[in-house]
Amino acid sequence: MRAAEKNLIERNLDLIFEFEKYVLEHPEISEKIPRDAVVFMKVTGDQKFNRWSERQAKKQAKNGAPLVSVTVTKMGPVHSRIEGLALEYAA
Repeated sequence: MRAAEKNLIERNLDLIFEFEKYVLEHPEISEKIPRDAVVFMKVTGDQKFNRWSERQAKKQAKNGAPLVSVTVTKMGPVHSRIEGLALEYAA
């Protein structure tokens, strides 16, 4: 696997993870997505990723399955949710 392909896959996984968290916080969005739909991610301003993502979705879609794109227009800063932490040296 080429580095460019790996980067696209990693970006897609990050976006899917964020979308899953978004759906948990906004469950009404899931009502707009058909059960048999293939959902794929897009990012405003990233045409290379968007083309790749749509191609992957079309490969996965079964005959007649609706394709639903989720376009991320803005992302907040990444931060840890860890509120407490302990470090120990292992022998």
